[in-house]
Amino acid sequence: MSPALRNPLVLAFLAIVLLVLVGSTFATVPETKQAVIVRFGNPDRVINAYKPGVDFGRTGAGLIARLPFMEQIVWIDKRILSVKMDRQQVLSTDQLRLQVDAFARYRIVDPLQMYISAKTEERVSDQLKPILGSAIRNELGKREFARLLSPERGQLMANIKRALDRVARQYGAEIVDVRIKRADLPEGTPLDSAYERMRTARQQEAGAIRAQGYKQAQIIRADADAEAAKTYAEAYGKDPDFYAFYRAMQSYETTFAPGENQGRSSIIMSPDNQYLQEFKGKNR
Repeated sequence: MSPALRNPLVLAFLAIVLLVLVGSTFATVPETKQAVIVRFGNPDRVINAYKPGVDFGRTGAGLIARLPFMEQIVWIDKRILSVKMDRQQVLSTDQLRLQVDAFARYRIVDPLQMYISAKTEERVSDQLKPILGSAIRNELGKREFARLLSPERGQLMANIKRALDRVARQYGAEIVDVRIKRADLPEGTPLDSAYERMRTARQQEAGAIRAQGYKQAQIIRADADAEAAKTYAEAYGKDPDFYAFYRAMQSYETTFAPGENQGRSSIIMSPDNQYLQEFKGKNR
């Protein structure tokens, strides 16, 4: 063995060089990261790229090799990322100024495109943030404040998501979801006025419903009275004597039977009174 190789300093130097060479050649790609291999400043290939529906362990993560000192690794997150919009004031169609907080979730699906157009994930978020604010202003500006509390809100979020996704594709990203955390009126007179208008609108709606219900009730009652009159007429036509007897009994019950809130009373009539003719029987 050469005397130089027996020198501890030389051995230590060679060990360090070997470690640096190994570290520059091999790397471990985790499941949560995508690796863009850059050779002399130009993106060359992607390791462990995102693929929809592929389970962990089958995506290409693990130990990889590269050309030492000529290729570098740019790490890109494979998980869902979030971008938060700064609170903004939006004017609705009913001239209400809303304080809106929103956020979007996205995923990098094309690492090469992302590296070419934005270089880093932070720049992607910076590019998407103003677009998110613009899309929300455009959509909320087309609707009244009350619409945000209705099922129409789902369609509103879908429109914002589509508008933001068109821009995100330019940066190799895909919009997963968009949500409005808050859309409130400023405290004070605007908020109180909005509540009063909403209360008045609901009262008018309730009045219209009650009027419609009363109209329907009158129609049903009139139909029932007509049906009853028809039934009475048919009964009278089949047996006039029985019909006269039945109506007389109803009249006697109303006249002579004491009600719950009525006191006792006396009625004096002649036996020959026409009103009492049903008491005489068939031979009257």
